[in-house]
Amino acid sequence: MSEERDPRPASPSRVRALWLGEVPLRVVFWWHAMVVGTLFNVLATLLFVVVQSLGASDAVSLAALLLPVPYNVFIAIAVWRSAGRYTGPPLWAHLARLAVSLWAIGASVI
Repeated sequence: MSEERDPRPASPSRVRALWLGEVPLRVVFWWHAMVVGTLFNVLATLLFVVVQSLGASDAVSLAALLLPVPYNVFIAIAVWRSAGRYTGPPLWAHLARLAVSLWAIGASVI
């Protein structure tokens, strides 16, 4: 996935740059979605298991389980928008959108 533009975000705010799709697709997809997102989902699942084993209330358990959902949605939107700005082969943008959509859905319900 090659991109012609400067990989640094145009916005001073990294979160804003992600939201606007200004971060290169390879960075948003591989780092923010696949690495950070997967780690966040695994940690939330482990937290859920721990609070369940400690006998926490259903509300606390559910909160632990749903903790990564906002991040999953945010990063899925960031990938989608970044794919819209991607200047390389269109197939990579389409595959990134498909993969992150499946990842976000799967990670949020499993």
